[in-house]
Amino acid sequence: MSNSKTKLKSDDPELIKEWSLPVEATLGSAVRVKGILQEIRSRLPPAVRKSLDMQSGELVLVMPETSKTAFRVTSSIISDSLQGIADLPIIPREIEDILGITASQRKRWLEDGRLPSAGTRTVRLQGRARRITFHVFDPRVVEDLLDRGAVDEWREEDAAAKAENRRRAAYQAKLTRTLKKQEKRKQADPDTDDAVIGLNGWDEFGSTGLLR
Repeated sequence: MSNSKTKLKSDDPELIKEWSLPVEATLGSAVRVKGILQEIRSRLPPAVRKSLDMQSGELVLVMPETSKTAFRVTSSIISDSLQGIADLPIIPREIEDILGITASQRKRWLEDGRLPSAGTRTVRLQGRARRITFHVFDPRVVEDLLDRGAVDEWREEDAAAKAENRRRAAYQAKLTRTLKKQEKRKQADPDTDDAVIGLNGWDEFGSTGLLR
């Protein structure tokens, strides 16, 4: 949905057009709105990119009244670019904001398969020659995860797994201490058979001749 209007600012008339972004595109994330802004800007000629900005969650194009032709062309490009914008892949910082998760949680759940990847994207860092590659995510999959509260379930699963790991670690530590004590006891009395350590009445049982 869009509308255009002329706004007077001092003696410098301007042409203004606004585009409201649907919830299925932003998923309630201001970071996602900024990402959409950057994506649309990248499709515009460099000279007019800064004319498009974000205000109150909407995209706003502002140009001098003397640039009617450029304004009309730019508006058309923006409107065309917004077609299907709800399917624009979600990048890491956006999914972290949408789901309310940390970078470490994103990486962990991506690695164990709970957070499905929609592929990878490679970009060049601004002003640098180095490129970086990262996973992107399907907006509809992310929307489903959000709707069914999957992140809360994953946090509970991780907490249970962490508690189980602590229990196993405690058991392993106790077992290690026990083995060390037995080893010290054996070193102190080399002739003692490990199998009979701690068995009451062993001497009496052996004297009956049942072992002969």
